[in-house]
Amino acid sequence: MQHVSSFRTFLRETVNLSKAKLDILDSRVESVYQALQDDAELGPLILGKEPQGSWAHHTIINPVGDKEFDADFMLHLTEVPEWADSPKTYIDKVYGALHRHSVYGKMDPTRKCRCVQLKYANSMHVDIVPHLFLADGREVIVNRDDNCWEETNPEGFTAWMREKDNIAEGNLRKVVRLMKFLRDHKGSFKGTRSIILTTLLGERVSQATALAHPGCYGNVPTALLTIVEDLDLWLQARPDKPSIADPSGSGATFDHRWEQATYSYFRARIHTHAQEIRAAYDEQDPDRSVRLWRNLFGDSFPSLPGTSSSSTASKFAAATLLTTAARPGRAG
Repeated sequence: MQHVSSFRTFLRETVNLSKAKLDILDSRVESVYQALQDDAELGPLILGKEPQGSWAHHTIINPVGDKEFDADFMLHLTEVPEWADSPKTYIDKVYGALHRHSVYGKMDPTRKCRCVQLKYANSMHVDIVPHLFLADGREVIVNRDDNCWEETNPEGFTAWMREKDNIAEGNLRKVVRLMKFLRDHKGSFKGTRSIILTTLLGERVSQATALAHPGCYGNVPTALLTIVEDLDLWLQARPDKPSIADPSGSGATFDHRWEQATYSYFRARIHTHAQEIRAAYDEQDPDRSVRLWRNLFGDSFPSLPGTSSSSTASKFAAATLLTTAARPGRAG
């Protein structure tokens, strides 16, 4: 059974990052951005900012326990010809501006490969990613470790994500959050980066599938079943790590973000999860179905009210649960 209402509650109360935390994130990013703009050296080079990654794609989730949640934003900068042979200078300049600040300097900002990171005690961290449009037409971010440019197209990725989510009737982003929950909170397929997970799930969504199987993305559990089973079929046909292209069309790949061992583990775990999702979805007894969903997602997944009474469970099922009729017999 699908337990649509239970999934709605689970996402709202357990999986999704709360509005209060999102508001804190937005406020802190705005304060950091203002501080960078006010810096005498860096400020004149700043053209704007934009959310990046899970924050931009609306796939950010609550962290595990007391762990930090994180968000990235791109800092749009003017190209400085004198730094053409040393792209890492842009990260160094952002780091320097924060280090000079009376507040952020005391927070010990850290230079990473593609960003400068600010950590807030026991709550969150923000990654500031320098982003430029070069005179030769390339859109780039910095790889500080290799002191080089990496081509990117964040707006293209966001547009691709929006298109795929529309095909999935607004449920792709929710499926991504659920699968990130399995990875982070249940410890499944550790090591698979969010950008790869989001890309692989999104690429399984297609208009052809929607037309061939009406209703296959119609609600969260049905979309979860459809997308994960289709991903499982795709992965099982590929025992060796495939190349994962950036769907924005930047020309980049995400191949450097994981190894064969990580891929093999991910492939095996998705195969298991696809079977678990199918079993919970197809189970017609409400109590047993909920137990199967809870086995997958944990005790935070809502149990049925009044489960001690079969009549109460039946009334609840009739009122709030859909049957599997939307996708009869579809295996992939």
